[in-house]
Amino acid sequence: MRIDIPGYVRFRVGRARVTALEAAEDAIREALQQGTLYEYAGRHPGRRQMKGRGDVFAAPLPGHDHAVVVRHAFRGGAPATVTRDLFFPPTRGLRELLVSQRLRAADVCTPEVVAYVTYPAGAILRRFDIATREIPNGADLFAWLAATDDEGARDVVLNAAAGAVASLVSVGAHHQDLNIRNVLVAPGPDGGLIGWILDVDRVRFHVPGSPTVRDANLARLRRSLRKSMRLGLPISEEEITAILDRVRELAE
Repeated sequence: MRIDIPGYVRFRVGRARVTALEAAEDAIREALQQGTLYEYAGRHPGRRQMKGRGDVFAAPLPGHDHAVVVRHAFRGGAPATVTRDLFFPPTRGLRELLVSQRLRAADVCTPEVVAYVTYPAGAILRRFDIATREIPNGADLFAWLAATDDEGARDVVLNAAAGAVASLVSVGAHHQDLNIRNVLVAPGPDGGLIGWILDVDRVRFHVPGSPTVRDANLARLRRSLRKSMRLGLPISEEEITAILDRVRELAE
């Protein structure tokens, strides 16, 4: 089934199928002349490498100054051992685009999807890359907490992160892959810090403000925080409790 998305265009470059912002069409076409979108970003001389489920690259598109963040999609959990980066069409790229639009319309801070590109893998399956607009000067919650031991600064960061998670609850969004790498904190226009939610392809919508959604998101975040603590992230149980309590407070 074809879904027309205002502001986006669909086109092909070779065997690659693209859905992109109208303003980015020419840049995406040019980038794909050099291989996949992920390969373009990974080879760009101005790229910056980040960690996710696989390496992630930030790089400007041809003719653009502002960077996009490009990741190649991988499965998580048990299916990853078999299917790794293979998906049935239309892949999760379409879902991430639609979820991102719905969240942004509800004032949840999540990056705009610039494009997603699918590539054939056999007769039916697809691989895909997705590009989202980079949030300037942002870092994920893990990086923030690893970088500073100043108590006041950590409180500000944790409060911004809690606000982002609470905004999910307010619209009934259960993020099934919520972890501290998927919570970005960046300076806002007023000089304070704002929390952003990343990788929203596995978000499912329920009743706005649902305590069940709140508790499910908190359980995912708690698990991620404690796992990171075991792996050496300098965070205390008191701070973990504080951020979870702050989410509950803001979500009321």
